[in-house]
Parts: sequence; structure tokens; C-alpha cells
Amino acid sequence: MVRDSASQVNTGRSTVYTKGGVVASISPLAASAGLGVLADGGNAFDSAVAVAATEAVTVPSGCGLGGEPFVIMYEAKTGRVFGMNGSGKAPLAANRDYFVRQGLDKMPLDGPIAAAIPGEVHGWAAILDRLGTMPLARLLQPAIGYAEDGYAVSAKSATGFEILNSKLNQFPDSAAIFTKNGASFRAGDVLVQKNLGRTLRRVADGGVDEFYRGETAREMVRAIRAGGGLYTEAEFAAHETTWYEPPISTTYRGHTVYETAPPSQGHLILQMLNILEDFDLAGMGFYSAESVHAMLEAKSLAFADRNRYMGDPDFIANPLDELISKPFADQRRKLIDPISTTVHEPGPLAAPIPGDDNTSYFCVVDKDGNAASFIHSLSMGFGGGFVAGTTGVLLNNRVGRGFSLVDGHPNVIEGGKRTMHTLNAYMVFKDDKPWLVGGTPGGDRQIPWNVQVISNVIDHGMDAQQAVEAPRWVSTPGSDPASLDDPLLVELDPGMSVIDVEKLRAKGHKVNVKSALGQGGSAKLIEIDFESGVKTAGSDPRSDGHAATV
Repeated sequence: MVRDSASQVNTGRSTVYTKGGVVASISPLAASAGLGVLADGGNAFDSAVAVAATEAVTVPSGCGLGGEPFVIMYEAKTGRVFGMNGSGKAPLAANRDYFVRQGLDKMPLDGPIAAAIPGEVHGWAAILDRLGTMPLARLLQPAIGYAEDGYAVSAKSATGFEILNSKLNQFPDSAAIFTKNGASFRAGDVLVQKNLGRTLRRVADGGVDEFYRGETAREMVRAIRAGGGLYTEAEFAAHETTWYEPPISTTYRGHTVYETAPPSQGHLILQMLNILEDFDLAGMGFYSAESVHAMLEAKSLAFADRNRYMGDPDFIANPLDELISKPFADQRRKLIDPISTTVHEPGPLAAPIPGDDNTSYFCVVDKDGNAASFIHSLSMGFGGGFVAGTTGVLLNNRVGRGFSLVDGHPNVIEGGKRTMHTLNAYMVFKDDKPWLVGGTPGGDRQIPWNVQVISNVIDHGMDAQQAVEAPRWVSTPGSDPASLDDPLLVELDPGMSVIDVEKLRAKGHKVNVKSALGQGGSAKLIEIDFESGVKTAGSDPRSDGHAATV
């Protein structure tokens, strides 16, 4: 059955093989920057910073210096596994009443009022301080070059500029950079970001303090406050990156799966896998009505618990240990009806507790086996659409996208609180060594897509390229406050048989079958064979980029 499942996926790209280092990125330019670092003797963590910085310039709709990173890292010489959270806090002056007094029932999505403090640059420095071997200034050089000299916009990237052109035209500093006199960039146009290049040079010279305490911070705060935002220079200066060891984890069919901890919602991956472990997904067959139904119901159960219980662990006593436990999964699994869909409520806890997104994901493994699974984001496409003055830094809109204004909600906005994040990255271990390093952008869709990629390898015997390219499903709603009340909808990539599509509908699912794979995430996966030293890698054809080796 495993071989039959794998043979159902005919890929349009070849799996990449190497005994050296490998980088998989949505940006070919970023992948090249990361490979250059590996070729010069840098390790996976040095390479990851170079890739992140170059993506911050060349993937402006998804990530940037104004965004936030979450990372899982494996250090080969010690065998240690680290998690890193680079999310920023809401302004201390922000609370529910502030927004409700303005007549709002949902958080604003655009402008500086919607931004969290950017954690990206602090995260780069934190990685290098703990695990790097090269200076930040060296690793920023490719990004500086692409910002100052420009880079050619791809066809898929141009689609984002066109769709979000009205957002970018709301703010003069943004329109001056990301539009052509108000018109959208097209494929082959060269995007130059001189102000961002100057900011990167200041950071290269002055380090992390320049971004959070220096001239760059002062200009960002000035622009934010002039635009109606609430941050102070002191809040920027106080920003910190959070590390934890080991990351949260569970087991799935004998493998250990590590995920990013709250405020990341990576725990949903673990909860879904726990629920699915007792289903014979291999026996059900790849992309069958039975296997997709089981996954859809597991996703519905996990998101119901997330929306009821989870928030910033500094503010909310999250029942994380219980939610990712095997006994809780056993309890939740009993609610899945194999012949009918159900609207699931949050599960009862043993102990009560008080009171699209646009993103970019990449992964790096070096010749020695060091590994980084790295996701960073502006939240929605081009974040809040607001460039912070002369810095060229496009701010995220995570505060606007993630917080609730419902009184008593665990994710209600409070001053200094971090919103729950859709961002998550994973590693799967076999015999105490990293085996799979992967992730994808996509908002709430990250959760089912990552589960499907993991299952494609473990349950269906697919290689890295097959696993990320295979047809996959997504369903809404999830956790986004803007769509929580929408009716349930399942969207399928082409590839499921007509008979199975009708079986899904007969189980009560409202199903839409897409005509082509189209856009939908940018999954990346590296598989490591520690005995042979060979790494295999796959990159999603739904997006730009590739897996490249040195």
C-alpha cells in the first residue's frame, strides 16, 4: 500500500540529492545566498540568517525586517534541539477598550496600529550569538546588494503586487517603493529599495542595537506614532527573542515530531497527529475520501480547542501539556464519526484554566547535519501596507490580524501581549536524529498542509518532492477572527477521484474542487539519511523557488 500510494504522485520537479549542504527557499536569490555561505565554510545557522535577510528583500509581500520569525534548530555536535520565538508584543497602551471606543468589533488590519514590534532582526542576532560562526555584517551583504541594486520581480510575485496594489497605495512611503507611480509591478520589472538598503547597512555596522535602539528605531517609532500607532522607543528597546529547549513534541508512528511552542499554534500539528495515529491512513489510501475525512475531523477538533483555550502563555494559563497528550487525543478521537462530519466543540479539560496570510518558509541542512526550520512573516500580504518612514521597513499587521475584541477571549488584545500565531515550523526525528525538516507558509492552512506532508512520507512512503507536490486539501474556517463564523468549506486540489469527491460530500462536507494546483503555500522539505550522509529535498511548484545544494 505504501508503494502504491507513492506511485500516485507524478512530480513536475526532480527530488534533489546531495551529501553536502542544502537550502530550500521560495526565492532563488535567497537560496543562492545561503549556498554561498555554506560554500564559504559557514554552518546551517549562518546560512539561515543570510537566507532570511535575502528573503526579507526579495519576498516583500511575505516577510521582511518588519516581520517576525519562529525557528526550530538542531545542533549536530551536541544533539540539542532549540525552539526560537521572535514574535513582538502589542503596544502597552493598547487594550480592548481602546478599540471598542472607536466603534470597532474587529481589529484594524492596515497601518501602524495593526503592527507588532518586529522581531526579525533580533532573531537573526540571537541565532548567531548562540549557534553562528560568521558575523552578521558578512551575512547581510547579499540582501544589501538586492535592496540597493534591485532584483527582477517574478511572474508569481507580480500577482501579489497586482492583487494588493490598493493596500500599498494607501500610504505614500509604501507607494513610493512598492508601486510604479501607483501602478503595480509586473513580471520582469526591477524593484529597488534604496532606503531598506541603507537600513541594512546601518544594521551591518551597528548590529541589533541599531535596529532597536539606534537611528533606525527612532525613525520607525516616529513614523508609527505619526501614522496613529502607539509604540514608544522604550518598547522597541525592550524587545527580546525567546528561546526554549527542547521544543514541544509528540510521537507519531514511532517518530518524534518537534514543533514551535505558543504563541505559535504549532501544537495543533501535534494534536492532529495524535488523533490520527489510530487511523490506518495507509490502508485507507492516499487522498481517499476516508483518509481526508479523518484528517478534516481531526483538524476541526484541534482548532476548536485552540480557539477556546490558547493565548500568550505570559497572560493565559494554556493547557498545552494536556492538549498534546495521548489521553486527550483518545478522548477527542471518539467524537469522529466515519460516515458523517460534525461541528466540534472544545474538549473538556481535566483541569479548568482561568479567564492568508502571507509568509515565507525555508529550511537549511549543512554537511555536518546542523539543521534549521525557519518561518517568518508579515502576517497578511505586505503586512499592514505601511512602510515606517525613511527606513524602508514594511511593518507586519500581526496585532490587527491575530487579536480578538471579544471580552474574555483568551486571545483578546492587552498591552504587552503577544497574539497567537499561525506560524509554525517542524522537525521529525528518527532514532534521536533529525529525519524530516519542513514547513510551509499559508496562515491556518499551514496546519493541515504540514500534517499532510508528514503523513505523505510516513504513511504513504513518498520522497521529499512527492510529499510537497502531492495534491492536498484545506478547509475553513480555522482561527482567523475575520472568518470564524464562515460556513465550513473544503477545497481540494485536483487528483481525488470523482467517486471519492462524492463520498466526501455524502459525509456532509461542502466541497470545492480546484481546476489546478495553482497557488497555495510553498512547502519545503529536506529528508536526512544520517547513515549515508545523503540529504534529499523537495520544493513546492505552487510557488517560486527551489531546493539547491552545494
